[in-house]
Amino acid sequence: MAAELPGGTAGKAEKPAPVHSDQSLILRIQTDYLKYERELEHADLQDRLQEERIRRFGRRVRLAILIPVAVLLAAIGAAAVILIREAVTADGVVVEPFHAPPDLAAHGVDGTVIARGMMDELLRLHRATRLLAVRRGLTTVWSNGIKLDLPQPGLSVGALTRVFRARYGSELHVTGDLVESAGDGALALTVRGDDMPPKTFSAPADSLAALLKSAAEYVYGQSAPGLWALYLSGEGRYLETIDFVQAALPAASETDKPHLLMASGIALEPTGGSPQGARAQYQAALKLKPDYWDAWISVQNTSINLGDEQGAWSAGEEMRRVAGGRPGRAPLSAFQSWDLLTWNLPALLVSLAADAKANNAVSLALSAAGISIADVHARLHDLAAAEQALPVARDDHGDPASAALTHLMRARLATESGDNLRAAAEIAAYDAATTNTAVAVDGGSLNCWIAPAEEAAGHPDRADAVLVSSGNFVDCYRFRADIIDGRGDWPAARKAYAKAVALARDLPAAYYSLGLALERHGDLAAAEEKLQAANQRGPHWADPLKAWGDLLMKQGRGKEALAKYDEALKYAPNWAALRQARDEAAARQTS
Repeated sequence: MAAELPGGTAGKAEKPAPVHSDQSLILRIQTDYLKYERELEHADLQDRLQEERIRRFGRRVRLAILIPVAVLLAAIGAAAVILIREAVTADGVVVEPFHAPPDLAAHGVDGTVIARGMMDELLRLHRATRLLAVRRGLTTVWSNGIKLDLPQPGLSVGALTRVFRARYGSELHVTGDLVESAGDGALALTVRGDDMPPKTFSAPADSLAALLKSAAEYVYGQSAPGLWALYLSGEGRYLETIDFVQAALPAASETDKPHLLMASGIALEPTGGSPQGARAQYQAALKLKPDYWDAWISVQNTSINLGDEQGAWSAGEEMRRVAGGRPGRAPLSAFQSWDLLTWNLPALLVSLAADAKANNAVSLALSAAGISIADVHARLHDLAAAEQALPVARDDHGDPASAALTHLMRARLATESGDNLRAAAEIAAYDAATTNTAVAVDGGSLNCWIAPAEEAAGHPDRADAVLVSSGNFVDCYRFRADIIDGRGDWPAARKAYAKAVALARDLPAAYYSLGLALERHGDLAAAEEKLQAANQRGPHWADPLKAWGDLLMKQGRGKEALAKYDEALKYAPNWAALRQARDEAAARQTS
């Protein structure tokens, strides 16, 4: 081919130019470059990895620093929340150190000693009023207790806590100062408390205890006026009660006002104030607090003492409505006066027994409980049970009034059993006990029962005197009518019975006595009407039912009489005469 080219030499071939060497060079260059690139990429990767390692280490270091800081901050925040929450809910009384002059401090009477003395007096008052507060449903700053706060020097958690509680809490802080007169060494103690004006009490140098007592009572009265007034009246400090209530009532809270009025009513009667005024105080308390059950009890009892038994019955009915039934929201004891008026004796006996048990009356031999229980048993014609109750009443722990009432109850029992001589002797003992002016005996309507006993014992003049002096009670009115009828003056007796009925038309006792009188005089139809009226007003009283049964037996209605006797036995199961009448009626039915 080369020979055939122009200018070529046939038969002779030229050597070709070498190209592989250039290509090898290029390949080497490319290879070197790629290697260099890989080295650069590797170095860059190493740099990035190093930077990542540094960043990771930095994050670890920061986390190692931040986590403890965060935990510390969280702990501080949680502690602050706890402190604030406790401060907001803080309640109770805190006694802080008082200020005392150096001269007294040198003799051991420093601010801490005074604060401890104040603490002791406040604790005494708190213990004395605690059950009273629970009974009356009173919640005061004292309900959460009392503590002594003695700050330590320097900054501490306790100091920080006090700051928070003082700023956000509702505690009552009590403090003050004691000053000694330069002349005679007399002491003047000034007490201060939150939301109360400071007050200074003065006394001779050796009367620090008396000063602390007076100051503590002032603090207690200012911080819990309703509870304090009730405490004063319960302690028999009636004049103090009246003065305190008059001063505290205008600015008192709506919570305290009913209790202040209640305490005022309690104090009015024994201080010579009118019972009408006391009842008005109780009624005013009920307008502010309709579910004040103790006030309802007081209205009923005071009404009875005023001779307004109809008013007492009406108050009991209204109380039952407010309570939403019986007992409803009221305690069972709130109906004791109402039960006595309506002769609901089984319920009254249960209530009195419950009260006696709650007050440990059996072990303490509380005579008042024993006399009341004996009285109910006597009304139920259960003479054995009444006698068993009276030994408790006899152990009167030096109470002459209870001993006098025990004689009165024994006279009642003697009259019931027909032992008129013993009844007269017991009445004489009762009279002898009550002639002592130091003996405060208020027999109430129980005194009315003396008149029939005196009449049966052949002492009509004494019977009349008792009826004149015993009060305006239904029992006195009906017993007067019975005595007049027994003396043979039926027209006058009928008028007396009418007065007894008019005195309290919703009570059963006068209707019962009138029914018996009408039966004695042969007017059986009218007698049955009155006995039925008594039963309607006192459906749990056995006496009208038995009298009704006796009347039905006279009319030859034995089956109806038996039903009345059986019903009466539900309420007086131990009445011997009732059981005998029932057995005779049953025997006639089977004969």
